[in-house]
Amino acid sequence: MNTHRKVALEPAFILHHYPYRDSSLLLEVFARGYGRLGLVARGARSAKARWRGQMQNFRPLLLSWSLRGELGTLTGLELPMATGLLAGRRLLSAYYMNELIMRLLARHDPHPEIFDAYAEAIRSIDVAEEPVLRIFEKRMLQALGYGLLLDHEADSGLPIDADAWYEYLPERGPVRRERKCAQGIFLRGSSLSALHRERLVDPACCHEVKQLMRAVLALYLGSRPLKTREVLRQLATLSEEGREAGSRSGMN
Repeated sequence: MNTHRKVALEPAFILHHYPYRDSSLLLEVFARGYGRLGLVARGARSAKARWRGQMQNFRPLLLSWSLRGELGTLTGLELPMATGLLAGRRLLSAYYMNELIMRLLARHDPHPEIFDAYAEAIRSIDVAEEPVLRIFEKRMLQALGYGLLLDHEADSGLPIDADAWYEYLPERGPVRRERKCAQGIFLRGSSLSALHRERLVDPACCHEVKQLMRAVLALYLGSRPLKTREVLRQLATLSEEGREAGSRSGMN
């Protein structure tokens, strides 16, 4: 474990925060050179808090702290740039990325490549939500040693054929099939290549890639469901029910 006693102005994001004792906050932080760690922000909930209103999720920060053992103490906070605020579904998608980091990364295990992928995703999520999430998932799995085979067939070693159908076997990779079946994870070769190149434009491709990433991530997340995914599912259900109700109303 990295046990530096003092760290100054480290690029970081706050993933989550919890009330701590009478007036403090316990921050779950993702720092570029130090990974995920817990910091106590003393007095952060008091009326005269030093950084009141600045400890927000999804804002790139420069944090300073002292660390002794497992838990550190926040000693400094700077905002290097002004950023907009996320809202609606994109806000939930950003929380989804936070939840992935908290579930898949051990504390005090640096992953600067995941930090950079996360920072890029936060900057871009307002532009293209679904492609941004899939690319972040792909890069995160790669950095953790669970990278996907996307550019050639698992059994033959041949390059992926854009016009062929493939069944993706999570522990092996893509295997060519004569046709798409009801069971399994099936993608067109063009969808595999689009994920490999990180150019996800076509909606059908994005849907296929989403099913692939969900199945692969399930191998490493275990049986406990992601809270943000459940919220997004409920919102999708409510939206569909609303459309159906509006359609029925329009027919009357």
